[in-house]
Amino acid sequence: MVFKTIGVIGGGTMGQGIAEMLAARGLEVLLVEKTTDKLDRAMEQITVSLDKQIERWSLTDTEKKLILAKIRKADSLEDMAACDMVIETISEDLNAKKHVFFQLNQICSPAIILATNTSTLSVTEIAAVTTNPERVIGLHFLHPVAKINLVEIIRAMKTSDETFNRTRLFVDELLLKKSIKVMESPGFITTRLICTLINEALHTLSEGVASAEDIDNAMRIGYDFKYGPLEMCDRFGLDSVHAALEGMFRDYGDMKYRPSFLLKQMVRAGHLGVKTGEGFFRYDKDGDRL
Repeated sequence: MVFKTIGVIGGGTMGQGIAEMLAARGLEVLLVEKTTDKLDRAMEQITVSLDKQIERWSLTDTEKKLILAKIRKADSLEDMAACDMVIETISEDLNAKKHVFFQLNQICSPAIILATNTSTLSVTEIAAVTTNPERVIGLHFLHPVAKINLVEIIRAMKTSDETFNRTRLFVDELLLKKSIKVMESPGFITTRLICTLINEALHTLSEGVASAEDIDNAMRIGYDFKYGPLEMCDRFGLDSVHAALEGMFRDYGDMKYRPSFLLKQMVRAGHLGVKTGEGFFRYDKDGDRL
C-alpha cells in the first residue's frame, strides 16, 4: 500500500509538529481535534512555526503555502476512514487513548495502520481494545519533530511483521528519518533514559548542589547538550515528565524512577514549563527563553 493520506488525532504540541512534518514531506494530512477552537488553534500554531522558519531563511513563503495546503481540518473522527495510516497524539492518558482506538477500530478498515505516539504507555494494552491488534503499533516521535530525525517504532505483543515492515519503510523512506526498533517496555529507550537524567538533575537542584542555570550549563557546555536537563523538562512539560516517571516507577518498582518531590511541587503549582510560560525558567508565548 502506498501512503498518501495520514490522519493525525490531536492538535497539541506533538500533533502540530507531526502534521507539519508530514505535510512538508508532501503527504496529505487530516488533522482532527475535540473542538473547532482547538483545531483552529493548532493550525495557528503551525502557521507560527512556519513563519519562524521563514524569518530564519530556512523556508520560503511559497513552501509555507504548499505545506499549509496539505493539512486539512477533519470534521470528526469518522474522516479517518479515508486515511492510509492514523497517528494518535493525544495526551498521555491510557483510558483516553483506549477510547480513541476503540472508535478507530469501528471506523477504519483492517488495512489501515493505527499508530500511537505514546512515550511511555503500553501499546499492547491500547491495541487490546481493537479487533485487529496486529495493525496497531507505536510511533514515538521526539520534540521538535521537524528537527529530530529519530523515531522509535514500538512493537506490541500482537503487532504483525507486515505492520512493522510497512511502518519502518514509511519512516525510513517517506519521512527520511532514522527508525529504531523497540520491543515494548515502559519508557522504551528515549523516555526511560532522559527522564532518569532529568529526575537526577531535579534531585541535584533540590539538594542545593547548584542552581538551575549552572546544572543546565554543566550538561549543555560540558556534554554538548542542546538544552540542559531542566530546560528539557520545561520543554517536554513538567506534567508529562511527572506522568512518565510515575508510570515507570509503578511498572519497574525501582526507586530511581520515583519523581522528585520538587517536580511534584512544581506541577501542583501549575508551573508546567513552556506551555504555561514558567517552569524552571521563563518563556515567551513563542516558547523562547526570557
